[in-house]
Amino acid sequence: MSEPVPDPAVAAPAGRRRGPGEDFVQSLARGLDVITAFDADHGSMTLSQVAARTGLSRATVRRLLLTLVELGYVRLTGTSFSLTPQVLRLGTAYLSGMGLPQVAQPHLERLSAQVGESTSAAVLDGAEIVYVARVATRRLMTVGITVGTRFPAHATSMGRVLLAALSDEAVAAHLDAAALTPLTPHTVTEASVLRDRVEETRRQGWALVDQELELGLRSLAVPLRDAHGAVVAALNISTSATGPDPLTHLEALRETAAAVAADLALTAG
Repeated sequence: MSEPVPDPAVAAPAGRRRGPGEDFVQSLARGLDVITAFDADHGSMTLSQVAARTGLSRATVRRLLLTLVELGYVRLTGTSFSLTPQVLRLGTAYLSGMGLPQVAQPHLERLSAQVGESTSAAVLDGAEIVYVARVATRRLMTVGITVGTRFPAHATSMGRVLLAALSDEAVAAHLDAAALTPLTPHTVTEASVLRDRVEETRRQGWALVDQELELGLRSLAVPLRDAHGAVVAALNISTSATGPDPLTHLEALRETAAAVAADLALTAG
């Protein structure tokens, strides 16, 4: 009999692991902690800085970093460590395996040309969304968004669409585990209010977030469903808060989601 596959809707959110079982490989987990300690704001760090961000001892971090240097995933320059492009191979294996980015990209490009705005696709990973496809017309945020960029789900339109696809119990677990940090004065951080917003998204089939992720940015998102009706990702359009109402693009966004879903069904078949 095959082993049961964990339900992704109740998987442990990012940053909060389940208790390790007998098959848990601690050294691998710590190595991944070191890799994920690097981000846009911490592209280059000393050994002490990596230890501080991971909570691991300096001796452990030193062994892990030097192993990653030997494997080609980390570069050592003087006393500073940084990731190498080889790390992209880890994400590329996932992206190429799922097929969604390749299928969605041309549709997002057409939608972007049609509405004159930036378009994206993202999936849910714990309490965060992860961008898997992106077309940018102009830079609306202070932080550049690329494939692999992560944002808190609670403050994003795609995050709310993806949370709306989960059961009430899974939504409650996500909101309980997530750090509901206020990113702007408009960010909703009350769990009860967020639950109401998620339920509203579930009823209407779309989410509009106005300057909750960053001031000056509005975003409209809809779900992307597979052939069985399950939500596998979210698509969005990002606009300036001073521009036209994003809801004027709702029908075009829905049509794009339907076109991507149709192509995904063909590739799956």
